[in-house]
Amino acid sequence: MNDDLKQKQLTRYKSLATGLFILMAVIFILMTILQKENNSHWIGYIRAFSEAAMVGALADWFAVTALFNYPLGLKIPHTNLIENSKEKIGDNLGNFVVDNFLSPQNIRPYIEKLKISAYVGDWLSKDKNQHVLINELSSILKDILNKLDDESVVNFISNKAEEMTDSIRLNSVIGNGIEYLLNKNDHQKIITNLSSQIKNYILQNHQMVSERVKKESFFLIPKSVDHKIAEKITKGLSDYFLEVEEDLSHPLRAEITNKILDFSQELKDEPKWEEEFNSIKSDFLQSEKIKQYSSDIWQSLKSSLIKELSQEDSKLKSYVKKNIDEFVSNLQNDEHFQNRIDNWVRLTAYKYILKNTQNFSELISTTVGNWEGKELSRKLELEVGKDLQFIRINGTIVGGLVGLLIYTIANFI
Repeated sequence: MNDDLKQKQLTRYKSLATGLFILMAVIFILMTILQKENNSHWIGYIRAFSEAAMVGALADWFAVTALFNYPLGLKIPHTNLIENSKEKIGDNLGNFVVDNFLSPQNIRPYIEKLKISAYVGDWLSKDKNQHVLINELSSILKDILNKLDDESVVNFISNKAEEMTDSIRLNSVIGNGIEYLLNKNDHQKIITNLSSQIKNYILQNHQMVSERVKKESFFLIPKSVDHKIAEKITKGLSDYFLEVEEDLSHPLRAEITNKILDFSQELKDEPKWEEEFNSIKSDFLQSEKIKQYSSDIWQSLKSSLIKELSQEDSKLKSYVKKNIDEFVSNLQNDEHFQNRIDNWVRLTAYKYILKNTQNFSELISTTVGNWEGKELSRKLELEVGKDLQFIRINGTIVGGLVGLLIYTIANFI
């Protein structure tokens, strides 16, 4: 119901109550005049009724009016109560709501009935709702990405990258990485592959070995002997590296492993390596380069995310939908999961309400206190003023009946 309609109803009931008072006043005047000319007993009874009714009407009019205004504009103490006591009303209303509606014993039964998992599961099970949710989330994320200050983000990334690189000892990282490969025995694959490459290289370059032997041999040695020596060298080396390739327990493998292990330890312990890597780090990770790398990373990430969030059937949205489907399935079929969700919601809601009851009270108190006094008084009169006019009407009738009763008893006595 709008304010205009409420105002019309209030005006109508005010007119009814005032009209009843005027009627009683007219009757009283008529009976007073008539009584001077006629001594009939019934005139006294009517006069007593109308007189008491006027008193009752005036008393209740004063009481009702004093709530919202100054009666006849006179600033009588303890009148215009709503406007003059709005702060106290706000405080009392806030305390009343908290004490009677937000107390633990009152909210607990409602909290225990909460079963949010069923509602959420049913809502999310509909494709239309999933589509709305995903699109809304995408819009929010795109809006956030577009509103982010690129320069601030790049500076943040580059600053964090510089902090991280400053604290990293590259020699230790590389040394530990080598030890990790050795412990996992992954280096054996490298040795195997390298042995195979060396063997094939030797076999493919037999002519180069022959020429090298011929060049280094004594001039009196026949060419056939040089050729034979070259063949022996080629076969011996290729066979040796074939053994290394095929035999995982070959001594050369253990020797290479030990050498690599020693080198990794040297990388970590020797100051020269730390200085060397710090020099390399300074050359390659200068502030300008880090900032450029950060800018490239951010722009690439931002454009990729916006593209994924804009496309209707992007991989990101498909991934989100897949996870929503799994979540819905758990909500609908996993009773243990349902109970966990519902219990968490209940506990969180219960704690939040109890923790913020004082804030609710302050919110009501502040809201009422900030209202314009006359406006608050007007709003309340529109809401309850119509019913309060019945107090005036009842006061008129009850006052008249009481006056009549008193007059009757007095006459009998």
